[in-house]
Amino acid sequence: MELNQLTIHELQEKIKNGETSAVKITESVFQRIDAVEERVHSYIRLLKDEALVAAAIADENIKKGQIKPLTGIPIALKDIVCTKGIPTTCGSHILHNFIPPYDATVVEKLRDAGAVFVGKANMDEFAMGSSTETSYFGPTRNPWDLERIPGGSSGGSATAVAADECIASIGSDTGGSIRQPAALCGVVGLKPTYGRVSRFGLIAFASSLDQIGPFTKDVEDCAIMMNVLAGFDTKESTSVQAEVPDYCQFIGRDIKGWKIGIPKEYFIEGIDPEVNAAIQKAIGVIEKCGGKCVEISLPHTQYCLAVYYIIAPAEASSNLARYDGVKCGFRTSDARDLLEMYKKTRMHGFGAEVKRRIMIGTYALSAGYYDAYYGKASQVRALIKKDFEEAWKKCDVILTPTTPTPAFKIGEKTDDPLQMYLSDIFTISTNLAGIPGISVPCGFTAAGLPMGVQFLAGHLEEGKLIQIASAYEKNAQIEKRRPKL
Repeated sequence: MELNQLTIHELQEKIKNGETSAVKITESVFQRIDAVEERVHSYIRLLKDEALVAAAIADENIKKGQIKPLTGIPIALKDIVCTKGIPTTCGSHILHNFIPPYDATVVEKLRDAGAVFVGKANMDEFAMGSSTETSYFGPTRNPWDLERIPGGSSGGSATAVAADECIASIGSDTGGSIRQPAALCGVVGLKPTYGRVSRFGLIAFASSLDQIGPFTKDVEDCAIMMNVLAGFDTKESTSVQAEVPDYCQFIGRDIKGWKIGIPKEYFIEGIDPEVNAAIQKAIGVIEKCGGKCVEISLPHTQYCLAVYYIIAPAEASSNLARYDGVKCGFRTSDARDLLEMYKKTRMHGFGAEVKRRIMIGTYALSAGYYDAYYGKASQVRALIKKDFEEAWKKCDVILTPTTPTPAFKIGEKTDDPLQMYLSDIFTISTNLAGIPGISVPCGFTAAGLPMGVQFLAGHLEEGKLIQIASAYEKNAQIEKRRPKL
């Protein structure tokens, strides 16, 4: 097995035993990138020279016995987290030349833990999309079928892990943008509790929904990454000041006696039969592990999409107002006055989906409509959050499908935004409630496409998610396949 195919914990063992080096691991990853990147397009920008320097420094530290949790491990960063001196584009023309003067907190934490940064991963423009087709730099392709989408908006981060173009990666999740591509690419993806991981240096889409989290090859690696990422940050006003457990201690624990909630609203008409069958099988695995599955109700689930597509565009409208051609990024050269410069910069700088959401959000916030739309959506959001609070009285963890279908074909839904938005129907509620969720591979379709099962838990209960995901992963024994690229 090639070094690029191994997990963090497998590579850590080899490093400690002197069987390999950070430079060899990094070179293996870039050899893989050279072989497949042209077809997959996981990255907007590669950082090979910087990565090899960082790997050489890691090897010097290894010789001194200074081995940290991620020493020598190649990591990809979604191109929405700021990297000092390295362009951060958000997949958008309007930021194609933006170079941040500082690192995001998660970048600092990963670097302090010894990580080697491979590159900036492709994404839907400003994280607005479910397929990584809206990127100014072109679409990312699913490594399991190059004619299909990888999910979004963190599609590049997911495919980089699935195609062994890195060992783990960072994504962001506003309405499912970690969990949905994780499911469609056959990797593990975790969205932490809102505020559990610092958003300082994350370029904002919808500030009350955005959260940073990891993509990994297995659940143990997810725990290792969360140990590095989680924690209070004085630079970030919504950061939660709460003790962070050692997430690795939850690996391998049993779940006997746990009550697993199965929400009836998530098994809807239109769910793909193969996805439904895989989830029913997953329920059976959990029961064999000692979990007791009970039907629960999340009655306001039917309103989640409508609430999300008012709140998220409204916040995007506000956040993206700063991109006007004056402060940073793209500025049109064809303008007679300041007002025309503003108009043309935003007209040519933003793609169609971003402009659509800005217009929806601006309308929802406009005078005379604020109470009817944003105000009402915020009230219903509170009811959605209350649904989960009631559910925790009946169960420890909730189990659902991650996506209603396997990956669809590139271009299949680009002309039908509503069908595209429905791709996130099972993930959006988690962001509205601010709770954590994880997607774990649960099998393959007859055509060989991956599917995912989603587990949800209460605020700051990522440990529970890792525990049940670990138990499921161990007992489900999903066939280990790799994309045939």
